[in-house]
Amino acid sequence: MSPSPATPGKTNPSASSSSSSSVTSYGQVIEYIQGRLYLAFYTHPPNSSTPFPYSLAPRTPHKRSKSQPAPGPTRRPLPPIYFSIDDSLLYNAFHHDFGPLHIGHLYRFAVELHDILGDPDNEDRHIVFWSKADSRSRANAACILACYMVLIQFWPPHLALAPIAQADPPLMPFRDAGYSQADYIINVQDVVYGVWKAKEEGLCGLRDFSLEEYEKYERVDMGDFNWVTPSFLAFASPKHEPIHAIPESSPLYPMLPTSLSSLRQSTLPQPFKNVLSHFASRNIGLVVRLNSQLYSSTYFTVLGIDHMDMIFEDGTCPPLPLVRKFIKIAHNTITVKHKGVAVHCKAGLGRTGCLIGAYLIYRHGFTANETIAFMRFMRPGMVVGPQQHWLHLNQGAFREWWFEDAMKEKLMAQPTTPIKTPSTSKLRYASNGQTSTPPNRNSKRAILGEMNNNESSTMSNQDENLPAPTPGQPRKTSRIHDRHHPYSRHASGNFGAEDEQNECPSAEVVSMHRTSRGGNESEEEWQLRMTTTRCSPSQSPNTREKRAVSYTATTTTASILQHTTHGVAERETGNHTDDAAPSRPKTPAAMRSGSGYGTLGVAKVRTSPRRSGDKTPGPRDGNGGVRKTSGRISSSVGISGPVARKS
Repeated sequence: MSPSPATPGKTNPSASSSSSSSVTSYGQVIEYIQGRLYLAFYTHPPNSSTPFPYSLAPRTPHKRSKSQPAPGPTRRPLPPIYFSIDDSLLYNAFHHDFGPLHIGHLYRFAVELHDILGDPDNEDRHIVFWSKADSRSRANAACILACYMVLIQFWPPHLALAPIAQADPPLMPFRDAGYSQADYIINVQDVVYGVWKAKEEGLCGLRDFSLEEYEKYERVDMGDFNWVTPSFLAFASPKHEPIHAIPESSPLYPMLPTSLSSLRQSTLPQPFKNVLSHFASRNIGLVVRLNSQLYSSTYFTVLGIDHMDMIFEDGTCPPLPLVRKFIKIAHNTITVKHKGVAVHCKAGLGRTGCLIGAYLIYRHGFTANETIAFMRFMRPGMVVGPQQHWLHLNQGAFREWWFEDAMKEKLMAQPTTPIKTPSTSKLRYASNGQTSTPPNRNSKRAILGEMNNNESSTMSNQDENLPAPTPGQPRKTSRIHDRHHPYSRHASGNFGAEDEQNECPSAEVVSMHRTSRGGNESEEEWQLRMTTTRCSPSQSPNTREKRAVSYTATTTTASILQHTTHGVAERETGNHTDDAAPSRPKTPAAMRSGSGYGTLGVAKVRTSPRRSGDKTPGPRDGNGGVRKTSGRISSSVGISGPVARKS
């Protein structure tokens, strides 16, 4: 699908430039369906002698055809068929608007095109759909052809738009039916995607479309109404006296028409009579009035049609609470009562388009541009001025309403069963090495927005409403406690005495030293005594020291531990360190104190303390005893080096 090398205003290259009489001016030609259908923009009406930039060789027979024509002399190709709708399908403008053409125009265009394609005399001829080269004609012609390919030929919208995207200059966008300068535009792409979206949602089609009915009732003298979707009808306000509601005690009440037969015999104005007759026969269940009273609502109620006033100022945008109320009532009428909704303001365009467009976005997921374009395709002129911006700004809120309502219906449909929350003090999760993921205790999580008592709920209930924890969180020990929950509200916790009964020396120890040692006891002796006390099976669990461990400190020092504790032997005395174990600086004596201190110690105990009878050689301190190595990460006060331990 390549565009013609000719552009509007340029002459035919094959024509002689020496004589002005032989110069033929023509516009751009776009190949829409290869070898068959073309879209052209001509500066002058074409005829049989108009140059055509593509080859007009006869079409080759299909490959599967059994009978091949005998070779013979090449016959001269037939000239293409030119047709246009510029003078036959006219847009009835309100003010400065010029399109897009409505669904009735599309129906007539399809009939004309099918007549040309179905003619046996045109089997081997090219079809050229052309329009004038002015901006408005080009936009309407390209839009109607793309909508035809989407709605009738079932092309996807991107393929229908691809050929006309080659138009040079670009196609002119459409505007609203207002007086002033347009500040919001709708282009051909919005119309095509809006029509395609409506077709996919079952809101638009030509199978049950009645051209006669559409063209009859869109006239002002016949009622001025159009079906926007199978469930929504937009119409202009009828005018008839009296305008107040007629009570049953009034002498006028018995004279009101209550059936179709009585409507035909009534003396009501023809537009109002057509509205009442059509509504009664087409299952309209609700009429919503958005403008001031110009007729009596009793004419609808006596026919069994509900009537409701949602009046707001002309030319303005409705408040969101009113829109929410309208959507709720309309949705109930359509889905529960299975009846249609008729909406009107004074002209049935601006305020009417706001509410119907809001419902289309709410229920069917249209974008604001697609909604405006589709409604104008069904009823020209809908949504005017700032109402276009209002739909664009609030389209996200309308979609959120649908999501909230759908979730509420889903939750209401589910059986209500009490949820038992296990006690957090007795929870124990299985561990796999040093990583574990707390299981989701409740597969049916509540919606955050639906919590009635979020502030007063328990801690466990709040945890249920949080996102799922990230799997594989590293742990310092193989035992998992409630305090390790990723969303724990406590900064620190205590290991119970029952958790330390099976603690073995091979486990890594992370502790916060808060106790004091004797003045004559060195730091190494005190650390070894504390380790022996924790690991001794004879020590009573009740007398063991409980360790207060900070969760933040555990995750922070994990990476440093890999570099500081490496099982490297060193000597505390002045002897030289073995070659296999590089020397490290001792803890300065000035940092040792006999009083309590709060440095964070990270010790990695690999084996149990050696007994005096063990003959296995090992690194020894200056007194001949077995020495253990450890690494320490101090607090911000100072960093202490590795400290030797005595057995």
